[in-house]
Amino acid sequence: MRNVISGEWMKAWTGRTWLILASAGIFMSLLTSFGYASQGDEAVAAGRTTAAAVTDDIVQAWMMTFLMSAVAGGILVTREYTSGAIARSVLLSGGRLRLLSGKALVATAVGVLNGLLAIGLAVACAFLLPGHFGYGTDWTGHTTRIALGVLAVNAIAAPWGALLGWIIRNQLATVVTVMATTLLVDPGVQELAPKAAKYLPTIAMSSVYLDGKPELLSVPLALAVLAGWLAAAGLTARKLLLSRDVI
Repeated sequence: MRNVISGEWMKAWTGRTWLILASAGIFMSLLTSFGYASQGDEAVAAGRTTAAAVTDDIVQAWMMTFLMSAVAGGILVTREYTSGAIARSVLLSGGRLRLLSGKALVATAVGVLNGLLAIGLAVACAFLLPGHFGYGTDWTGHTTRIALGVLAVNAIAAPWGALLGWIIRNQLATVVTVMATTLLVDPGVQELAPKAAKYLPTIAMSSVYLDGKPELLSVPLALAVLAGWLAAAGLTARKLLLSRDVI
């Protein structure tokens, strides 16, 4: 199994996919952080908000990196279907389930690294941007919990994307599915039926990084829901992988 993980780890960093995804996540998060910081200048001065609340928003903006982690996980699996190398990977790994497990573990590790990078940049933004606009940073325990939530959702999103890749088996369809559910479907359901939507993966993740909406689940329950989604996706991926041809 060690050789399988080592091989999949090397594949994860082959090419420029990881660099493009990381850059996209950083750009979106940095732009949003800058927006929160610039708006916080007048709001703090007028007493409409506090430096602590703005600091929380700046850090929370980096939750957008979990979308890139999910896409990275999906591509780790589906690009082998696209290139036609999946059958060879199964043979070299010693079995379908060994390959499924190896890719899931590597995807999780990539998600953790992406989350750690997001936290590092979030901390830098939280301490640099407010000063640039003339007010101070107020880092609290709540801010720390938000940062840890950002790390957690990155670690969860990557294997989620990988498992969707095993189920869908097409790179473009997997990427579109991940982005559509994250940006359109789940938020849309949340607007229409917030009580039901809180159990959807994207909305449950927002509970983990402390989005603050009153209708959201508690963090422990959200993590349990996400574990259930991962288990369901894992069982489905396992069943399909064992029952369908690897082509």
